[in-house]
Amino acid sequence: MRDTFAAATHEALDRDPRTALVLAAISAGMFRRAAARHPGRVIDLGIREQAMIGVAGGLALTGMRPIVHSYAPFLVERPFEQLKISLAHQGVGAVLVSIGASHDTSAEGRTHQAPGDVALLDTLPGWTVHVPGHPDEARTMMERAVPGDDLVYLRLSTHSNRAALPVGPRLNVVRTGSSRSAGVVVAVGPMLDRVLEATADLDVTVAHTSTVRPFDHEGLSTLAGAAGNADVLIVEPYLKGTSAHEVAEALADRRHRQLSLGVSRRSEVRAYGTAADHDRVHGLDVEGIAKSARDFFLV
Repeated sequence: MRDTFAAATHEALDRDPRTALVLAAISAGMFRRAAARHPGRVIDLGIREQAMIGVAGGLALTGMRPIVHSYAPFLVERPFEQLKISLAHQGVGAVLVSIGASHDTSAEGRTHQAPGDVALLDTLPGWTVHVPGHPDEARTMMERAVPGDDLVYLRLSTHSNRAALPVGPRLNVVRTGSSRSAGVVVAVGPMLDRVLEATADLDVTVAHTSTVRPFDHEGLSTLAGAAGNADVLIVEPYLKGTSAHEVAEALADRRHRQLSLGVSRRSEVRAYGTAADHDRVHGLDVEGIAKSARDFFLV
């Protein structure tokens, strides 16, 4: 996904003189050619993440379309006040593209992990949040986001599903349960393949989304209405419960049960390990998802 983002950004800089790329050292080597071709529109501020967002806000105020890139904690958590003031409060947009996800680079330690990034952005109005599950989805999202003027966050990961799905605001139905099914499972971004394997022996409808904000309330309501039970399991690759309020709003007109899976809110993983180790600890591997799904639906 990172390579796909770089290629799409090079193309955008070549095609649209309104675009600018703002960096804080991370991935600078991937854009040396772009910096030579477009001096003044590829800006590396060094390790100054707050300034990176401030500069992006200034560029947007002049009519430019800034693309801002770093690891998720350096792009969302460290400069959060600048996101709030320099972009959202000023009423200007940018395309933020992160790498690292929740714990893709676990070997770098907690500094490079950001399971709370989407939840943090959720406190601000007006953000579109994309969580692609495949590099082709990431490219389409970039191509659609750059020409606009809104606030877009694109959360890239080293994890990918085997195949890309259509990109858009609607839930994609991947597997349909019977009219007497146990309920609905929503897999976010790169969690789809694991969810399909984990729920293969359950009578449930499985839907996928790579756009979590805005959330498809109407689509989820329709799927829950067609299922035998209005019970929903949502599996997200970031902080557990981030979209629980969206599910509750979608199903506010009916009695329902919901369960959220994601990175734990109750425990801090202090061992480095691998990304797979962290997934296992948080119950986001196939076995963990399968156990949670069985315990939830087969009651």
